[in-house]
Amino acid sequence: MKKLLFWPYQLYAWLIFLPLVALLTLIFSTLTVLFASLVNPHFASRVFAATWAKVCASLLPVPVTVEGRENAMRERSYVVAINHQSQIDILVIYGWLELDLKWVMKKELRKIPGIGMGCEKAGHIFVDRKVPKQAARAITEALARLGDGIGILFFPEGTRSLSGHLLPFKKGAFRTAIDQQLPLLPVTVVGTRNILPAKSLRIFPGRARMIIHPPIETAGMTVAQMDELMSETRRVIESALPAELQGPDGAG
Repeated sequence: MKKLLFWPYQLYAWLIFLPLVALLTLIFSTLTVLFASLVNPHFASRVFAATWAKVCASLLPVPVTVEGRENAMRERSYVVAINHQSQIDILVIYGWLELDLKWVMKKELRKIPGIGMGCEKAGHIFVDRKVPKQAARAITEALARLGDGIGILFFPEGTRSLSGHLLPFKKGAFRTAIDQQLPLLPVTVVGTRNILPAKSLRIFPGRARMIIHPPIETAGMTVAQMDELMSETRRVIESALPAELQGPDGAG
C-alpha cells in the first residue's frame, strides 16, 4: 500500500503540506513574538509552539503516542536529552512534551533578522560557546528569569542518525545539568525516521512514539561524574529503541 500511495502523496507533500507548514510557521512565530512581549514567554511558548506542532503533525498526518507523561512535571525545570532521527522529532517534542522548551543557541544567531528577535522574545538562550563561564551564566540568568517548568532542550548526538542507532553523545547537556544542578530528563522518540529519514526529502505519514523516562537527579553531582551521567542517560534512551537499533551500529 505504501508503494502504491508514495508518489501521489509526494504531490500532496510538496504542493500542499510544505507550503502550509511554511505559512503556519510564519503565523505562529509572529504570534509567539507578540504574546511573549505583551503577556509572557511561558504563555507564548506553551500555547503557540505546541499548537503549531500539533497542527503540522495532523496535516501529515502523524499520530503520536506518549508514554511516561507523568515523568515531566510542569512545576519543575529539566535538562532534556533526546535522541534525534528526523526533523519530525521537532513536531513530536514541541507538540507532546508539556514543558516550556528552550534551546541553547549560538550567540551569532541573535543577529539573524526576524529569527533572532523571535527566539530572544520566546526566551531561548543565547550563549558564547567559546566562553564556558559565560554560557553557564546565561543559562542561570534565563532560569531565574523564566521560572519553573522550563525544559532546556538538547539533542546530545548533535545531529540526526542515518541508521537509527544512537550516535556518540556530546557533553553539553550533561555539563549543563550538573552546573545547574537540574534533573536530566531522558526522552526517546521512535518512528519518526520512517516518516522522514535524515538527509532525505521523502516524507510519508506514519506513527510516532515518545517515551519520557524518569528524570535522573543531579543534585550533589560534580563535573567528575559527567561521564557517568552521560552513560546512564544513553543507556536509558537506548532501552526504548527497537531491539534492532540497540547496541553498536553494524552499518560500518
